[in-house]
Amino acid sequence: MAAIVSLFAFVFAIFGLSNLSLIQAQKGGFSVELIHRDSPKSPLYNHLDTTYNRVTNALRRSFNRVHRFKPTSVSTREAEADVIADSGEYLMNISIGTPAFDIVAIADTGSDLIWTQCKPCSQCFPLNAPLFDPTASSTYKTFSCRTTQCGDVEGTSCSSNGSCQYSVSYGDGSYSNGEVAADTLTLDSTTGSPVVIPNVIMGCGHDNDGSFDENTSGIIGLGGGDSSLISQLGFTIDGKFSYCLLPFSEAGNSSKMNFGSDAIVSGNGVVSTPLTKQSPQTFYFLTLEAISVGTNRIKYTDKPFGTDQGNIIIDSGTTLTLLPDDFYSDLESVVSSMINATKVNGPEGLNLCYDATIEFAVPDITVHFSGADVKLQPLNTFVLISETVACFTFSPLPNFAIYGNLAQMNFLVGYDTIKQTVSFKSTDCSNN
Repeated sequence: MAAIVSLFAFVFAIFGLSNLSLIQAQKGGFSVELIHRDSPKSPLYNHLDTTYNRVTNALRRSFNRVHRFKPTSVSTREAEADVIADSGEYLMNISIGTPAFDIVAIADTGSDLIWTQCKPCSQCFPLNAPLFDPTASSTYKTFSCRTTQCGDVEGTSCSSNGSCQYSVSYGDGSYSNGEVAADTLTLDSTTGSPVVIPNVIMGCGHDNDGSFDENTSGIIGLGGGDSSLISQLGFTIDGKFSYCLLPFSEAGNSSKMNFGSDAIVSGNGVVSTPLTKQSPQTFYFLTLEAISVGTNRIKYTDKPFGTDQGNIIIDSGTTLTLLPDDFYSDLESVVSSMINATKVNGPEGLNLCYDATIEFAVPDITVHFSGADVKLQPLNTFVLISETVACFTFSPLPNFAIYGNLAQMNFLVGYDTIKQTVSFKSTDCSNN
C-alpha cells in the first residue's frame, strides 16, 4: 500500500456532464492530473509546514514505508507497502458506483487491491466524509469464494454464506477486512470527459483500522498483481502507463499521469530496461548493473531478492534510493571523495550531508540498469533538508534495494507491462 516518499499526490477530480467509455478513451489514451502531495490542491496540504518540514517528513516516511514492503502474514502479500496517509504521497479522487460516489484514496504503485471503507462498518477509522454505501449502487455486486474474481485477490477466504472475503494487514498494524466485490469506477481525464470503467474488482471494507488519515478512505492499487487497477485496465490501455514527477521546488504545479497510447515514451534520449518477473508480482523489479560517479564505475553484485536479475524495485512511493549496505558504502566513499565541501550531521538515515551555505559542485552520477544508462541531475542526487544542509539522496538498507522517486524527478517514466519494460526520458516535468 503505498505511501510515497515521493512527495506527490494524484488528485483525480471527477466532474462533467458526459462520460467517455474506457474503449473510447483507449483509442487516443487518456491522462489524469498528477499533483504534489504538499500542493495547496492536495487535501493533505498543511499551510503551517515549511518547505524543509515537508522534505524532512518525506525522508522520514521513506524509511517507514520500507518496513511495509515486508509482510507480517500471508495475507499481506496483496499489499506490503505503507498505506497510512502520513506516509502516502499520491492521492486519487475517484468515483465508485452508480450513481457515482466520490472518494479520496491513496494511489499506491506498491500494492494491488483497490479498497474503500463501506457501510455497514463494524470497525472503521475516522473519516471526514460519508462512507460508501454499496446498497445505493445499482452496479455493485459481490462474488462467491469459488469465482475467478475471488481467486485474483490474494489473502481471501470464504464466509459462512460462501461469499468471498479479503483480509490485508500492514507492518504498522493497520488492516482492512471486507468483501470482494465489483462496481463501476470513474476517473476524470485531463484530455476529455470522465472515463468510466465497469466491473472493477475491489474490496468493500467493513472492518478497518490503523494509522490511516481521516481525509482518505482507502487504497487504489497500481502494482503488477492481477487485482490492481493497471492489470484490470489491461488491453484497454495496452498495459501502458507513465508519470513525470515534479521537483520539490515545483510543489504548487501539477503534471500528468498517462494511460494507453498517451503513456508511450519516445523521442531522443529515451532509454529502456527490462522488467523482471519476481515474487511478489505486485512490485516492479529492474536489474541494476552499476552506478558511476564521474569515471568511477561501481559494480553492483548484490542479490537482495535472490537473483542477479530483478535486483532492485522501482517505486514512486519511496523518496530515497535505498541500497544494500556494502554497495552503498562503496558509493558513498567515491561520492564523498569528489566533493569539496564541509560535512555536517543530517537526519537519521542520511549518512552524507554537507554545509549548503557555500555552493559546492556535485559529481555526475549515472545509474546503469540493464540496457539503460540513466544520467542523474544534481536535483536527483542531493536534496536541501534545511536552509543550510544538503544531503545525498541515496541511503543504506540491509539486504534491500529500491530506486526511489527523488532519482525519478524530472524524468518521464513509462511502464509497458505487455513488453515488460520501463523507459526513462529526461524531461522538464513542469511542462509535461
